[in-house]
Amino acid sequence: MVFRTLARLTGEREGLEDMAQETFLRLFRALPHFRGEARLSTYLYRIIVNVVNDEFRDRKKARLTASIDDDQARGLAQSGAGPAVLAERAQMQQAVENALQQMAPADRVILTLHYQEGRSYEEIAAILDSPMGTVKTHLYRARERLKFIMKEWSR
Repeated sequence: MVFRTLARLTGEREGLEDMAQETFLRLFRALPHFRGEARLSTYLYRIIVNVVNDEFRDRKKARLTASIDDDQARGLAQSGAGPAVLAERAQMQQAVENALQQMAPADRVILTLHYQEGRSYEEIAAILDSPMGTVKTHLYRARERLKFIMKEWSR
């Protein structure tokens, strides 16, 4: 049932083993929280749908990243950016990644959702189950903390 549903939802035959394994792993982890208000098969279907949604999101993100990298490479090639400019941009990108790793998880999440994933305030509020004002405040504060960390890098 799991393989059949995964195949139908994805329209593919490749990668089903990994997705099925992820499905059963999530089911195993979630079973202690199963309240029995629905049939176990309903619960399992929801997990399958979530696994497929996560897979599609990851694929889309990979395609977007590849597309952005290709666009940046074409733009840099056309702009005639020299090795020094390319090196500086790479250093800056690495510094931002390092700064994000130094931040609290909540700050990392909100900055990543907004700037790297391109999520709107409304989407972030729904994802984090927080009011819009709270999202804006947390995003502002996280941005300020990132600026502070990045000032240390620029010294």
